[in-house]
Amino acid sequence: MALTAPPAVAESVPVNDPIPEQPIVSNLALTLQEFAQFPKSEPTPAPTDPRLMRWARINYIGAIPGQPGRLYTPDLNGKLYLLDRRGGTPHEYLDIGATFAPDFVSGRGLGTGFGFVAFHPQFARNGKFYTVHSEWGAALTTKVPDLTAQPNTRFHAIIDEWTATDPRADTFSGTHREILRLGFGGQIHAIQQIDFRPNAFPWDPDYGLLYIAAGDGGQGAGTGNDDPQDLAIPQGKILRIDPLGTNSANGKYGIPASNPFVGQEGKIGEIYAYGMRDPHRFSWDPFTSRMFLGHIGEHAIEAVYEIRSGDNLGWPNREGNFVFSKTDRCHLYTLPDDDAQFGYNYPVAAFDHDPPPGLPCTADSGHAMSGGFVYRGFRVLPLFGKYLFADLVTGNIYYTNSREMRRGEQRAPTHQLQVVDNTGKVVTMADLAGSPRVDLRFGRDAQGELYLLSKANGKIWKITGTRCVNSQGEPS
Repeated sequence: MALTAPPAVAESVPVNDPIPEQPIVSNLALTLQEFAQFPKSEPTPAPTDPRLMRWARINYIGAIPGQPGRLYTPDLNGKLYLLDRRGGTPHEYLDIGATFAPDFVSGRGLGTGFGFVAFHPQFARNGKFYTVHSEWGAALTTKVPDLTAQPNTRFHAIIDEWTATDPRADTFSGTHREILRLGFGGQIHAIQQIDFRPNAFPWDPDYGLLYIAAGDGGQGAGTGNDDPQDLAIPQGKILRIDPLGTNSANGKYGIPASNPFVGQEGKIGEIYAYGMRDPHRFSWDPFTSRMFLGHIGEHAIEAVYEIRSGDNLGWPNREGNFVFSKTDRCHLYTLPDDDAQFGYNYPVAAFDHDPPPGLPCTADSGHAMSGGFVYRGFRVLPLFGKYLFADLVTGNIYYTNSREMRRGEQRAPTHQLQVVDNTGKVVTMADLAGSPRVDLRFGRDAQGELYLLSKANGKIWKITGTRCVNSQGEPS
């Protein structure tokens, strides 16, 4: 009997338009109420990149656990602000930049500054919260990163634990300690977000565990950087730690036994998921506890992933569900027939860049994912069950239906939401921000209501409702 040759594996072929379908323009338009105006802030040192020259580099608004009427917002230029549920004028709670001067840096690269803050679920009792900020200067020679730093480290990203003497006070007074310091070889794609799962209960294994979205340091896959696939280092990963534990190598935090690579030789136990370029924002659906990540791509794909323990998103071998070539910067490629053997996790939703004709294929086309939230509030029922996200540069706002976001299946259809002003006229977020670069971010309060933030003018708007409009942007 003749032997049958194994089937040939189809070669990847270049793709000119990875996602040819356009977002579906929805007849839903958001109504917004201006919620807060932040004071102007300046980066340190004075920036040379015009993208850092913003009114105020606010990037999140959230509710303090156990104190749902108190909201907080960090400004990358150094200050942590508090507001009440009515919004209005924020007040300064803590100046991170001043605390760590002169090593504090926010004026070099898109990945530096006071990046994020996360309040411990028991903050109302223990007064603990966590911040991430970046340092350079003397810190690069006098302080040693934990875990493995990238070669030619240009700055450090540091997570600190703060303990407030009085958790109800309007300004911080108390102590702080450093718990984790990472070294990055570039000035973008550092630690983007830190957070606790807000709907975890004390009896959940996930309760009190801090998730850390650490980017690839902006090294560029074309240089041969494979750090996101290296399980011996923290860059290009989502990490998960117990900030109140002590079993880490530096003794300043704990490594949960349930993390997927604990005890495996050559792999650090802090890793929860890996294979990421720039994990921008993650959140959990309050009803299902599914974790969604908005991931910023390199060549063409802005993607939303559902993240589970041990996931590999594939970067820099994959961008979205396409092959990324380190030698061809002008195309993505189709997946090979034997792709399943690699076990990569692919997006549940995505949009591509669609650059204008004539733009060089290696140029920045001006698009980036801003991850958002599944809406589970009760004031804007037409949004219920929808995952809202955005192009942070243009300010375009999108949604997918969370029930259609399924791992291992076709990407969920993407719909583009419109926005109306107080008169009912359709406007853009660029109109409201007063700039073609909106720098849009999302936030959420304790009731599940959603907010939009713009660095361009330092404003926050609350999403208060929806209206139906026709294709011409007129009421219908």
